[in-house]
Amino acid sequence: MTASTPITEPAPRSNFGLKDEIRAYWTKRAETFDHSWGHKIRTAGELEAWCALFRDHGAIRAGFKVLELASGTGEVTRALVQLGCRIDAIDLCETMIERAKAKHPASPVQFHLADAENTMMPDSAYDLVVTRHLVWTLTAPAAALADWFRVLKPGQRVVIVDGDWVRAGPRARFLKRLSALLDRLGGKKPLWDQAAHERIMNQLPFRDGLTRETLIALLRDAGFVSILSDDLTSVRRHQWRAASWSERLRLLATYEGSTFIVSAAKPTSAAA
Repeated sequence: MTASTPITEPAPRSNFGLKDEIRAYWTKRAETFDHSWGHKIRTAGELEAWCALFRDHGAIRAGFKVLELASGTGEVTRALVQLGCRIDAIDLCETMIERAKAKHPASPVQFHLADAENTMMPDSAYDLVVTRHLVWTLTAPAAALADWFRVLKPGQRVVIVDGDWVRAGPRARFLKRLSALLDRLGGKKPLWDQAAHERIMNQLPFRDGLTRETLIALLRDAGFVSILSDDLTSVRRHQWRAASWSERLRLLATYEGSTFIVSAAKPTSAAA
């Protein structure tokens, strides 16, 4: 390089990436997370409905070692505890973990601050991997599913509860607008930062929505077999009974097949 050679400075890079933005968003959501319908398990009937779903899809036995991904405020954890599981629960946000720990002060749960897309847990260590409302937020879905495959014992299952929160027909859009109107008339403020939500959503692989069919295809590509799928009818029935009218409108808007539970097994012959 000569004295006259111009020096090109590298383009500035931000230390605040997408994963940091996701962590910041859910950290703020922790305060109001349990106030949103569909997050907190409000009744004993709903809790039992979740237990039944996990029993059916996870073939759970007492003493199962379970990895719960994106455990949030510890609501799904309640069902796993009731089923007699030993649980490693991981979440990306310390504030979520703090709230979950407060709900489970003396239970067989170990909470970990970790990334559900790269768990850093041991190979073939778990009888079950469970997650609710996580896959739609993944930044690298194929890599995440490969990691979940890795940590499962051969022959054991992953159970995923999720939904298509993006695509909506005219009826669903109308119901959501009506729900928002009822909230405003009742003086209820939004429980989340909608601008931040949209900004993050636009950067995610499932920004156009996550369908059951897409998830099943991804599980097959990751090597999973014996795939089962079901709607959440039993859970929704109990949620409806405990919901406000505004929440019922949102429940109707997301009821028609857009929420689902999907489970799949790691083959018995699969290596770690």
